[in-house]
Parts: sequence; structure tokens; C-alpha cells
Amino acid sequence: MNNQQSNQVIVGIRFSPIGKDYFFDATKLEQLKIGDFLVVQTSRGWQIGELTQFVDNEKTDPKMNYKTVDRVASEADLKKKEYLENKSEEILDFIKKRLSIKEISEVKLVSAEFSFDESSLTILYSTENDNSRNINSIIKEIKNKYDINHIDFHKIGPRDVAKYLGGMGACGLESRCCSQFLCKFESISIRMAKKQGISLTPSDITGMCNRLRCCLSYEYCAYVEALKDMPRRKKRVMTPYGEGVVKDLAPISRTVFVLIPEHGIKELDLDEIQEVKPQESQANQNTQEPPGKNIQQSREKKFRRRRNPRARNDQNKNK
Repeated sequence: MNNQQSNQVIVGIRFSPIGKDYFFDATKLEQLKIGDFLVVQTSRGWQIGELTQFVDNEKTDPKMNYKTVDRVASEADLKKKEYLENKSEEILDFIKKRLSIKEISEVKLVSAEFSFDESSLTILYSTENDNSRNINSIIKEIKNKYDINHIDFHKIGPRDVAKYLGGMGACGLESRCCSQFLCKFESISIRMAKKQGISLTPSDITGMCNRLRCCLSYEYCAYVEALKDMPRRKKRVMTPYGEGVVKDLAPISRTVFVLIPEHGIKELDLDEIQEVKPQESQANQNTQEPPGKNIQQSREKKFRRRRNPRARNDQNKNK
């Protein structure tokens, strides 16, 4: 059983630019390489997809019965793939015209994808309105004109749309991360930007999909781990230059920016500072009388001296 599993070749195949990888058994095929197109049978019928990875044995499930890859796509298969892509574009143009005639403007079409045996058609679309009007009438029109058994309108989110369309990223990269290597979208929150000290200006943290950038999660865990050993902002710390207040942090380089009286802001290594407890800070403040305290006391004494003679003179006059 173990020897059979070790000799098994499991590959990942992707059928759509925004789809995930599906695992298949390609043991009987030889000389496969990344980028090859393979023909397989799925629950949706025959499909042609691109080989994206060779799966390690550690990532496979020994109890799983993976479907077998039928063949490497031949020249005839690739020509049929091109034919189906052109036919999909034709249907997409037809649907756009029907949506325009019916004044359904909230539905934005992304792509149309045929199964390899032409038994089913999947229409990918996006909309910000969850209560978009029923499009069953358009589905009937497509079936009547193109003789397709099964048609599925599948709604996708703005991140999937950005991944499918590709193009330059908001950061300036020629190709977006989602189009290059992201297989799934992680949950991104504004807290990730705050933890990393990133500007919360919308243009700095949103991507081309108008959602929070996926890259906010890349170093988030590293920042969370580094911040565990660092003092918080506005905390009082003791430094080689004296006591000061933490103004900013640089978690990755493990340095702290401290505002120190008479020295300004100093960048110090984490090993050079020590957090001051509130009791110790109060004790330090008590040992050094604040400037102006003696002046205030002298003013009060002078006021008392002036007040007493006036009081005695008033008493003499009354007598």
C-alpha cells in the first residue's frame, strides 16, 4: 500500500484562470511538465485544464480515490479548446446585448466557459446588488439559440474579477499577485494595516478590486510576533540618555523611537531600553522637583508677608 502510494503521481489541474487546483492521478502518463494541457473527466463532464503542480505525497490523502487523467491534450484537442473559447466569446456578446435590451445594468459579465464536451456552459458575472433581477429568460434564449443542455450563471466577487482580468497592481507591479500565484483569498482586515503601522489612507491599502490589498497579510504574522516583545506607544522607558516616551516602533528591525527631554527623538535597539513601571516613573518625578515649584512657593510667602502688615494697620485704624 505504501509502495503503491509512493509511486503514484498526483497532479494539480486548473480549469479556469480564477479556479482552484483539482487533484488527479497521472501515474500512467510520462514526461509531463508544468503548463501541459490535460483532458480529464469530472462531475461536470469532460474538461481540459492546465497542469499547474506536481503534488507531494505529504499533501495527498491516502484514502482518496483520485480520478485518472485520460490523456495529454493532442493538437486536435487544443484546436477544439480554441474553438470553444471563440464560441464562448460569441455567446458572451449575445448575453451582453440581451442584458442591455432588458435594461439589466447591475449585472457585469466576466467570462463564459464551456465544458470540453460542450454539455454545459458556465457564465461568470459580478454584481453589487444582491437583489438583481431574474435572468431566467436570458438562459432560455441561450438554450434555444445554441442548443446547450446545462447553463449556470455563477456570481463571483470583485477580487475574482480582478484576478481574472489581470493587469497592473495598485502597488505598481506589472502583474497582480492574485493573477500570479494566489490560489485562494485570505480574510483581510483593517487591523492588519494598523498592526504594521501602514497608512490608513484608502489609496494606500486598497487594491485594483477596491478591496483591502491581499499583501496586508504577507508580513502580518511576523509583525504580531515581533510586537510581543516591544513596548507600546506612549509608554515611558529608561534609555542610556535618561527617561523618555515611546513615539514609534520598527518591529522588523527591533528598534524603538523614543522622545527624550533635551535629546529629542532617538532610535534605539530594543536591548537598550527598559520599560519603566508607573511607580518608578512617579518616584523619578518626585526626586526632581518640577521647575517653577520653588518660584510658586516664594510667591506665596511674599503674599503672606504683605498681607499681615495690612491687617495690623486696619486694626489700628479701627481703634
